[in-house]
Amino acid sequence: MTPKNIAQEAIKRMNKKITNEIFLIIQNDRKLMKEYLRLVEKKGLNTVNQIIGKEVKNSFKLININNREDNPSCTLIQSHQKFK
Repeated sequence: MTPKNIAQEAIKRMNKKITNEIFLIIQNDRKLMKEYLRLVEKKGLNTVNQIIGKEVKNSFKLININNREDNPSCTLIQSHQKFK
């Protein structure tokens, strides 16, 4: 393994966790959670989560990886959902 390979692997692992952390912030903030639930009611869970996921990706300049967090600690997301 090269230093670049080590860095790439570490970055992949972090990418999986960032989205979960953002959703935990939403889940643990009363105001954000209220707005999140309001939007889910209007637009649907998948749509809202995909939009949030895309914004996280853009904000942190993340790259798509095929493997996602298998057991997210946030209850707002499920591991089978795809964030593009």
